[in-house]
Amino acid sequence: MNEILFCGRNEEPKLFKNESNEIKKPIQFKFENENENENENENENENENENENENENENENENENENENENEKQIKQISSSNFSTIFLFKNGKAIEYLNRNDSKQNPQKIQIEENIQKVTVGVRDETILTKEGNVFAKGFGINPKNPKEFINISSLIEDTNDRIIQDIVSGEDSIYLLTLNQNAYGIGANYFGQLGFDSKTLKETEKPILMMKNVSKIFSGSFSRFVFLLNSNQELFGCGYNHGKLGLGESRKEEAKIQKLTKIQNIPKGKIIDIQCAAPYSVMLIEDENQNPKRKLYSCGNFLRGLPIEDTIQSSTEFTEIKSRLFQYNDILEISCGESHTLILTRYSKMIGFGSNYYGQLGTGKSSDQFFPIQIELPKLRFKGNISNYHLCCGSHKSFLYYSSPSFSNLEEDLIKLFKRKEFCDISFKTENGEIIEAHKLILQLKIIEENQDQNQNQNQNQNQFEKLQDFISKKSIKESNQIFEMIYSNNSEKDINLSFEILLEAELDLFDPIEETMKRIYLNENEKDFIIERKEKQYKFPKLILIMRSELYRGMFLSVTEDKSNKVTDYSELSEEAFEILEYWIYSNQIKDEIKITQEIIDEIQRGIDYFQLNQTNPNLFDLLTKQFLKQNYN
Repeated sequence: MNEILFCGRNEEPKLFKNESNEIKKPIQFKFENENENENENENENENENENENENENENENENENENENENEKQIKQISSSNFSTIFLFKNGKAIEYLNRNDSKQNPQKIQIEENIQKVTVGVRDETILTKEGNVFAKGFGINPKNPKEFINISSLIEDTNDRIIQDIVSGEDSIYLLTLNQNAYGIGANYFGQLGFDSKTLKETEKPILMMKNVSKIFSGSFSRFVFLLNSNQELFGCGYNHGKLGLGESRKEEAKIQKLTKIQNIPKGKIIDIQCAAPYSVMLIEDENQNPKRKLYSCGNFLRGLPIEDTIQSSTEFTEIKSRLFQYNDILEISCGESHTLILTRYSKMIGFGSNYYGQLGTGKSSDQFFPIQIELPKLRFKGNISNYHLCCGSHKSFLYYSSPSFSNLEEDLIKLFKRKEFCDISFKTENGEIIEAHKLILQLKIIEENQDQNQNQNQNQNQFEKLQDFISKKSIKESNQIFEMIYSNNSEKDINLSFEILLEAELDLFDPIEETMKRIYLNENEKDFIIERKEKQYKFPKLILIMRSELYRGMFLSVTEDKSNKVTDYSELSEEAFEILEYWIYSNQIKDEIKITQEIIDEIQRGIDYFQLNQTNPNLFDLLTKQFLKQNYN
């Protein structure tokens, strides 16, 4: 069962039928049919006791159905505004509670055939990101003729190579898309320049327009008419409705509109983890390894409706530190902003809030605004021991705290993401209509060549195999070709078994070789490694392709427009040789070498290494593997 706590305005849409319009202390949220299911289960148990012997097969089927229902209701994400509230589940399905719903039926299932990965809700629109990288949106500013119908807005991007989306962000009436090629697009309203263009010539657009290249993150808010874009060099740019909310300083104080992306100077020292945008102010979370605590909060904008940093300050045009004893020695995990209230989640199971509280959205039990951070009393949490898996969602005048079990990437997902990235593609194929599809030669050659062949002496054969693959692709459409390459990268031959056998026969590819085996062959192939990481006096070589796939640190380095992309050496001497070899082998295989002795010191070193290289955690989790290996070696 899910754990979801709710407080605030219980209308537009009404989430609790039998509760008041204002819920001033956090209470447990349950979906409408959860109580019904519990009663049904009780009745079923009574019948089972009476007819235990007769209904064994039926009971097994019922248990299977219950497990399926339970999996369907595992929460992944919540997004809320005054337009709607969306609950996204782990199985890629979502339901919405709509404001002023004509059919009076809440909730409703969102009818998107593809698996949903993320949802965002603006003031008048909803946006859906699917696993395939498509973005569907509906709303008055997106589809004025039929605002209740989802349309694929990513397919409207003019550059066909830029239509695979990795992230979505909602503004008040604007939607922002971040592509796999790290380009930022905007669609919707531009009345205040929030798309980075002159509002006199472009008030709004129904097609995504390119705002900026080389973007690593986009920050906005469901109630904000401004946006921040962060590039891979940690340079921050902003545009839109200003009045100090963009942190541009005193010289820009009087400018209501910033209609061109402008670099924010005077950013606090450290790494930008998040920026949450309310209507009247912005809150920035900064991490600085040399500070204690490492994470600090900064804010700018109009604090009369939010938070005064000091008694005498009612507004600030630069990001200024928010100080409070509540998180003075307590690392901040997450922040979330509604229209004009903010919630903070800390490592020691504390939830802290400030700002507007007219509807009880801060959960303090009162309706008075809080102009200084205040700790919020929470009911006993079932998963309190692992607070890092709780997340915040602030709607217009409502708040959610919810548990979402961690999800990890795996090698197959990483390879699919790599296929969709174009920066390091080095081989092209033409489809039947002459359209170009690009791929990574390293991955293809390791899928084409048989394991027992000498790769160094088969260059001619490699070329012959690529020619066979080109001939095969030349008879396919661009859509079929994308499916074929995705199948090659993922080993997923279950999508179309007939197509799989056709590929095997005509293109002579081994689709059934496990991903780990392909990655291990890359690990053993020194000729394909083009980047060096130095540890003390020993050098380790990696393919840039693999580092992009597995490390956020190197992804930012190699994809930066200003960074030197030569085969230079990076020095990292903090890890012992044993710890580094564990990390190296695990990057390629999701496995730990059996012959390496695991100690508590090595486990601690691995933590530092993962933090330094910003490595993607995988399933199985590296620490689970290390712990099992440690116990096996020491207690068997």
